[in-house]
Amino acid sequence: MNRHVAWAALAATFAASAAFAAETAPMDVKFTDAGEVTDSLTGQPGDPAKGAEVAATKSLGNCVACHVVSALDAAFQGNIGPELNGAADRWSEAQLRGIVVDAKHTFEGSVMPSMYKTGPFIRPGDGYTGKAATGDLAPILNAQQVEDVVAFLMTLKEE
Repeated sequence: MNRHVAWAALAATFAASAAFAAETAPMDVKFTDAGEVTDSLTGQPGDPAKGAEVAATKSLGNCVACHVVSALDAAFQGNIGPELNGAADRWSEAQLRGIVVDAKHTFEGSVMPSMYKTGPFIRPGDGYTGKAATGDLAPILNAQQVEDVVAFLMTLKEE
């Protein structure tokens, strides 16, 4: 019996390692000419409930700081970016993934922060304070959080 438990644990470890190995690093994300990211960053489906949490949480994605999302119960919702109600009717999953990863590939001049990017960045702090961060920065969201946000956005249909 212990041998079976050991083999099951070993199989689970390999499966977890394979899933982790499948994650696309920020600098390895492939965009189409239209700014789409057709391949999942994790190989795992996103969780819409977790994506909603990321979108509404200030310390995570904080999408509601710039976008109206009626499906979220957030006290303040911004009006800088486009309304996300009906996002799944306006954009495909690949388009939404590309926008969340780095909107500048889709909308030149966008002020939306790149959620899954580590560099290169323009660092105006050097010109003003001389204290801009050096080297690559951590992405705002990890790969699974991006997939979760995309899954949530895919639930936002016109009523």
